[in-house]
Amino acid sequence: MSDHDRTLGVGELIARRHREGSTPGARSDSHRLALVIEGGSSRGAYSHGMAMAIEELGVLPCFDAVYGASAGALNAAWLLCGRAVDARRAWNPEVINRVINPTRALRGGRVVDTEYLVHTVYERLVPMDFPAILANPVTFHPIATDADTGAAVDLHPGLSDPRSVQLALKASTCLPILAGRPVRIGAHRYVDAGLSESVPVRTALTQGATRVLVLRTRRDDETMRPPSTLESRVVARFLAKHAPGTVAPWLDRVRRHHSAEREFDSDPAILQIRPPHSAPDIGRIARDPAVLREALTLGRAVTARTLSAYLAPKLTA
Repeated sequence: MSDHDRTLGVGELIARRHREGSTPGARSDSHRLALVIEGGSSRGAYSHGMAMAIEELGVLPCFDAVYGASAGALNAAWLLCGRAVDARRAWNPEVINRVINPTRALRGGRVVDTEYLVHTVYERLVPMDFPAILANPVTFHPIATDADTGAAVDLHPGLSDPRSVQLALKASTCLPILAGRPVRIGAHRYVDAGLSESVPVRTALTQGATRVLVLRTRRDDETMRPPSTLESRVVARFLAKHAPGTVAPWLDRVRRHHSAEREFDSDPAILQIRPPHSAPDIGRIARDPAVLREALTLGRAVTARTLSAYLAPKLTA
């Protein structure tokens, strides 16, 4: 790696690759650039807007891999199949109110119906091009949590056909209690990525990424707070029965979150794009259509503004 390459920032690397029109396997630099998309259930409206901006700017080919956790995996899939902008329809009230419905819990049903999302919405209502995801030279890395070990697992090696992509999306978004029991893939069972690595930067770095752009769904002034005593007991009891390896990671996730925040903020190889300070708080199962539309708009705008600051000098030179 040349001295210039060593000092190249994330934004500058994106601009250089965009200017050169480089694609995976045909780079003039020796970097591995990863896009990481944070989870957060309904907060994923922010990162979906961010993915829309990346699609519109035409910079996806600048990346070598895309890592997504939970809702971030869904948005990564939309981006990789080239339908991120069109897929904003998946946030329309008639879709969201069917996918997320708290009243189903009163009848013993799932509050978050990922089966309907992946097999009805993504197959018929707002079609996702699964073969295009598999064919994209920018590789897809959906993250899930192993139910028996609590480890973050990259499901990329098992992606071979549309069904395997659908299973991976359901596994990455399998929220404890809210979305039901773990999703089985082969010999393993998985739950939501947020229990182990809701912002999968470490996985990307471990796999060789030298620069990382992170799309965040939390503002930088937004703090993750520990669950109430009641929530801790209820969730821990459910996990102990259905996903025993995840009890300790779930109880420790707030501490790990704050540790990761400090690490990411101090690493010059990582560039984070976050919702602006004016952005509204969004709960995990929020359904207010006005708030979700605002999140899409804000995520799209902040990403376009951030990346254009690097691209514009090159485009006008």
